[in-house]
Amino acid sequence: MLITIGAMIGAGKTSLATLVADHFNSDVFFESVDDNPILPLSIFIFLWLNDTGAYCIGSLIGKHRLFERISPKKSWEGSIGGGVVAIGVSFILAHYFPFMSMMEWAGLALVVVIFGTWGDLTESLLKRQLHVKDSGNILPGHGGMLDRFDSSLMAIPAAVVYLYALTWS
Repeated sequence: MLITIGAMIGAGKTSLATLVADHFNSDVFFESVDDNPILPLSIFIFLWLNDTGAYCIGSLIGKHRLFERISPKKSWEGSIGGGVVAIGVSFILAHYFPFMSMMEWAGLALVVVIFGTWGDLTESLLKRQLHVKDSGNILPGHGGMLDRFDSSLMAIPAAVVYLYALTWS
């Protein structure tokens, strides 16, 4: 695989998305939603970009608090901005991995954003109820390991249900 990536870079393909798409876009991979290895990665991409977009946009223009009692620093502007970033990236994934339509990719991103935010707020509420600032001290300053994965606790099951719903039709 390293030789393949080196050859692609040598051929002028420097975009990471292009490298991944070219490596996996063959007749064997990505023909359907069933057992598709890009889907678990895409869920985490949507989660990470939603969190990053929400933080950046909320820090810049966030004025209206989402749920101040539960998580005082989260804003509506940040939450919407993170969702827009994740859905925007879903259009890029739809271009490189066309086994799902653009609307299906956007639907997956929307499901991940909504349930990821819910998971994050649920974990924050749990910590508030238990009067705990951090859920561990493995990652000092980051709220602990649970803070790194709280979004995925609700988003992954919701994404799986969404993807199963796509295959039922």
